[in-house]
Amino acid sequence: MSLPKTEGEGTIEEIKEAMIQKHIPLIEEAGQKGVQILCLQEIFSTPYFCPGQDTKWYQSAETVPGPTTDRMAAYAAKYNMVIIVPVYEKEQAGVLYNTAAVIDADGTYLGKYRKNHIPHTSGFWEKFFFKPGNLGYPVFQTRYAKVGVYICYDRHFPDGARILGLNGAEIVYNPSATVAGLSQYLWKLEQPAHAAANGYFMGCINRVGVEKPWNLGKFYGSSYFTDPRGQIFASASEDKDELLIAEFDLDMIEEVRSVWQFFRDRRPETYGKLTEL
Repeated sequence: MSLPKTEGEGTIEEIKEAMIQKHIPLIEEAGQKGVQILCLQEIFSTPYFCPGQDTKWYQSAETVPGPTTDRMAAYAAKYNMVIIVPVYEKEQAGVLYNTAAVIDADGTYLGKYRKNHIPHTSGFWEKFFFKPGNLGYPVFQTRYAKVGVYICYDRHFPDGARILGLNGAEIVYNPSATVAGLSQYLWKLEQPAHAAANGYFMGCINRVGVEKPWNLGKFYGSSYFTDPRGQIFASASEDKDELLIAEFDLDMIEEVRSVWQFFRDRRPETYGKLTEL
């Protein structure tokens, strides 16, 4: 999804509301088409404000659960659709996280994941806005599948991706805000590798467009799904507001893990010196 309104075109609340309103038709479309699990992009209700370092964007943070997750819960219940809702979370004054809430198909709030790996380089000044996550790598038993979340920059780190698999994830969603450059090459390399190394599906979500006034670069979209063999089996465009829908055969997880014993054949006792660093 691209921005309908950005900094200087309204108050922060007006900008947030415009973005939510732009999402609603596609959320409705997903529900009407029978989508069972829907994941939105990283901090879906605002611009990606991290190229700047302006404290006014702290005002856009909210509690989780809170007003935006409550609104999304109504759509989840309406359509019997699990929704992963990435938002800017305020735990208390000055304690802010990059978070994704997981809402079950009856509208029940199941919990949240807080982005663990926080970049601070080349226009991604995220440590100015977010504390590192402190909730580990939870997996949520939804009505349709066991779901884990990894957010954007997390994808550069295989350790959390492995833990999600060990914790039982069948599908891992990676909501992102990533621009053209080196990351575009890595975008279709790292996540299929995580899926293949751990035997689960991944849904990889990226926004589109150029966001002013920061002009960090083009958010290149290219959202996709990859299966437990690391094969990308559905992709979205680089530049369109778009709903990407695909079917997952969860039986493939059993099939793949029966061939490649990712968890049985691990040798964690040989990793000790590394994990103690």
